Amino acid sequence: MTCYHHDELVVALRRASRVLVEQRSIRDLEETLGLIVSAAVDTIPGVDAGSISITEHGRIETRHPTSDAIGKLDDQQSELREGPCIEAIEDPPETGVVVACDFAGADAERWPRFGPLAVEAGFRALMSTQLTATSSMRAALNLYSHREDAFDEHARTLAGLFGSQAALLLYGSDHMTHMQRAVDSRDLIGQAKGILMERNKIDDEAAFQMLVRTSQDTNLKLTHVATWLTRDVSAPNDEPSGEG
Repeated sequence: MTCYHHDELVVALRRASRVLVEQRSIRDLEETLGLIVSAAVDTIPGVDAGSISITEHGRIETRHPTSDAIGKLDDQQSELREGPCIEAIEDPPETGVVVACDFAGADAERWPRFGPLAVEAGFRALMSTQLTATSSMRAALNLYSHREDAFDEHARTLAGLFGSQAALLLYGSDHMTHMQRAVDSRDLIGQAKGILMERNKIDDEAAFQMLVRTSQDTNLKLTHVATWLTRDVSAPNDEPSGEG
């Protein structure tokens, strides 16, 4: 890679970083995913379209495809369990980047079922980059091109580095989402306990035990019981009872 390419790479990554963190996007997982896709498509040479694939409930689902055709292709990879996206998520090389140079040529035998579908949709090449920062969250950035052999060494290097950077942002966003949910749950349970304490003239521990017992008796999560109680605070006759 030439000095010019090194400079171009640094500039591209700095630009992508600014886009990804603007407006506190790291706090919102879906917003972050969308920004990752748009920044990658705008930054990496040879890319015409993109998406993110992420594992949910044992299934690989697409996020923020730049067109309906891309969303369909991602879904077909998931259904067939075949394609660069699947390899990038489940069995990536050390670089984390899986490249199909030409679905109608050199890579026709490697992905015999998915390749023809990509060609039919107008895409000859695909580069999928692993975006995994933890074992519990697996994802890949998918970059499509209408041209065969669209991704040179520079594009592959940029995709790998961009993927590493995006993985950290994705991890941060996911971690922030879980933290916010925990805080929201704690606040919700606190509100529910306050309602029970005021109406039943009991202390904090007794109110919490009432919530726990109601959760067990109704087979509902504690947060669901708390939600019901706080939403129906104006209906005293419907509030959870401490009696069996």
